[in-house]
Amino acid sequence: MNKLLATLIAGFFAAGAFAQAPAASTVPATPATPAVTAASAKTDAKVDQKAAQHQAKAEARAAKQKAKAEAKAAKTAPAATVQK
Repeated sequence: MNKLLATLIAGFFAAGAFAQAPAASTVPATPATPAVTAASAKTDAKVDQKAAQHQAKAEARAAKQKAKAEAKAAKTAPAATVQK
């Protein structure tokens, strides 16, 4: 059990050191072509648009549920009586 624990701890240290080391690149860095960045920007715009639509639908659904709950509460609430 002690050997297993020691092996696991050593493995965690090694993984931590490897994760913090800068990535060694053997291929020289080449700038991205404009076509690639344009396609990436177009894809990002589509993702943002879908996220905005999803957010709008979620807000509309929440507002509808809130209105329904308020109507139900108003219906079940006893009428206010005036005391003399």
